[in-house]
Amino acid sequence: MSADNGSALTPTGTISSAADRRRVVFATVVGTAIEWYDFFTYAGATALVFVPLFFAGAGEQFAGVVAFLGVGLSFLFRPLGAFLAGHYGDKLGRRKVLMITLIGMGAATTLIGVLPTYAQIGIAAPILLLTLRVLQGISAGGEWGGAVLMAVEHAPKDKRGLFGAAPQIGVPLGLLLSSGVMATTRAIAGEEGFLEWGWRVPFLLSVVLIGVGYWIRRGVEESPVFAEIAERAGQTRTPIMQLLKKHLVLVLIAALVFAGNNAVGYMTTGGYIQRYTTDPTGTVKADATIILWIVAASAVSWLIFTWIAGWLSDKIGRRTTYIIGWIVQLAGVFALFPLVNTGSLLNIALALIFLTVGLGLTYGPQAAFYTELFPASIRFSGVSISYAIGAILGGAFAPTIAEAIVKTTGSTENVTWYLAGMTVIGLVATLLLKDRARIPLGPDHEEEQSVSPVYGLSKV
Repeated sequence: MSADNGSALTPTGTISSAADRRRVVFATVVGTAIEWYDFFTYAGATALVFVPLFFAGAGEQFAGVVAFLGVGLSFLFRPLGAFLAGHYGDKLGRRKVLMITLIGMGAATTLIGVLPTYAQIGIAAPILLLTLRVLQGISAGGEWGGAVLMAVEHAPKDKRGLFGAAPQIGVPLGLLLSSGVMATTRAIAGEEGFLEWGWRVPFLLSVVLIGVGYWIRRGVEESPVFAEIAERAGQTRTPIMQLLKKHLVLVLIAALVFAGNNAVGYMTTGGYIQRYTTDPTGTVKADATIILWIVAASAVSWLIFTWIAGWLSDKIGRRTTYIIGWIVQLAGVFALFPLVNTGSLLNIALALIFLTVGLGLTYGPQAAFYTELFPASIRFSGVSISYAIGAILGGAFAPTIAEAIVKTTGSTENVTWYLAGMTVIGLVATLLLKDRARIPLGPDHEEEQSVSPVYGLSKV
């Protein structure tokens, strides 16, 4: 029985109800939002807290660069998380892997909240901090692919873009939650109190959020596509080896699609704009609490346009939605720093909100787009590893690169060209791939799924 007839199959082979599908959507939104709350709380704290409290030993000139290298470090371990999650997700199921990544991320984040600072234990403080950041990176590398497949593989054929937008909006929702909690905590504790104890509160809250996410995900059925594969004992023994042997070109091109979005997105999610606009020695010198609220507002815009893009991709196609998004994102990149550098809080808000329009349009279709690129038996490995490589090429060191460019040149002009170049790379990679909206996703259609979506190739 196929999972591609407009209704989703449960592991028992029965047609899932609309209520079951809503439960899956809700679980992927909430679970992904909680995971990315953890991830972005670290990035936000890098700009406001970790530079003075954990990386002071690097010296005033280099503390910011070293701290943002810590943000990028986690991306280097995302492929490890993606490899592990992809392997076991294709062999044991999407649901089990999602539970493990949720717990791993939550444990790392909570432990950060109790770490002693550099002043208390010296060099051991940043070492412990970076170790926990690595654990966050491994967990994040495994989370996205599982959440995406749970959503898209449960979806009716004509609503995969809309369903796939669910885990995507978990990312801006996580940013909104993180920025909101940090802004509220800072407003209550004050600047001194926030540096002394208040910064720990957002990290310690993670233990509560993880409990909520675990409870919600426990009630979600396994992906119907994987259930059908498992029922036939059709799991691939070495999914990653099959992926790299037969699908390497596709993986690299798909990674570049995400890299174009990720590099630009990490101007805020990686904490760079927060650091740049609040630096007391910089040109803007804005209040950190207000900047956090502006970032939270931009996250709302990002969420809305991500959802719109998922819906739109079901109407006009994934590829067309992407192309529109790249054009809008490019315009947002060229407007970003000219508006931010005016120092006007209104202009900063306009710049970040405009930027998120393009980010949403190039993020919303990604879940369905990626899912439709890979054969069912190695799909978890394909989407996870493409995503992880794209994160390294795009977002991993984007804040560090931006920080280094400004330190070297004293200007943001070259940062703009760097972000514009990454956007164009994303556009070109998109143009190299065919739109496969509504292709059957079940294991009965592996032969059709193995026909390459890359222009000029007959096999993946």
